[in-house]
Amino acid sequence: MLETFASSEDVLTGRFLKDEVAYNLLHLIAGSETSVRWMAPSGSLIYAQTPGFNGWLWGDQDSGELEEQLAALADAIAQGDPPPGVTGEARIAERFAKLYAARTGGSYRHYMSMEAYSCPIAKPPAGVPGYARSAVWDDVDTVARWLVGFVADAFGRKSDAESQRPTAESLIRRGELYLWMTDDEPVAMANIAHRSPRHARLNSVYTQPDRRGRGYASAVVGELCSLLEMEGLTPTLYADVANPASNKVYRNVGFVSCGQVVELKFEA
Repeated sequence: MLETFASSEDVLTGRFLKDEVAYNLLHLIAGSETSVRWMAPSGSLIYAQTPGFNGWLWGDQDSGELEEQLAALADAIAQGDPPPGVTGEARIAERFAKLYAARTGGSYRHYMSMEAYSCPIAKPPAGVPGYARSAVWDDVDTVARWLVGFVADAFGRKSDAESQRPTAESLIRRGELYLWMTDDEPVAMANIAHRSPRHARLNSVYTQPDRRGRGYASAVVGELCSLLEMEGLTPTLYADVANPASNKVYRNVGFVSCGQVVELKFEA
């Protein structure tokens, strides 16, 4: 009914492509040597999970075997290290979560609903003063402080600059984090998190609180979209459905909705 797979290159094709934007993170997860990977031989169900993070689950809604495949997946996952949760289309994710909980004696709860966006044509805002540049090592303290705010805004989690410093250093070292500068002062940031064959995913979009409402986040996101278009890639990102302000920012610079996924968390 299900089998493991070694590479995302031959799996994330076919019927999956119609939902590729919403499940773009599967490219990254399935490409990791440490990830758990299961699929239906027909390609109608794909699951991948990096240890310590939610599993991502895609299923073809039109497959007549989906129910049996989800049951087989629940059996397989219940025999390994427990994932913290599952992310996928609401009905499919919840059906899998129920099956998994029944096998483990646990439960699950809804954590977040995310809108998946792609930007077919970038529309950078006009008249926003400043310019974008790559973050450099001298920016590490600023980026660490902003990550504290980003984690609080996006996930409701408290942290401090010291705990966020390793992440800030990693982002700067990768060279894909960009800052929007006004009067030679950084005011907003956005990061190119991952490139897949047809898309590039953005994340860590944040504006310094006392500079919000001036278009800086839209400007830096718009700039990255234009850069990615020149690479022949379509920008994508995920936004919390419960955050209308960020969703508005993305729509204003040309992002269009490509579906929703829900994040469920398992509880023992």
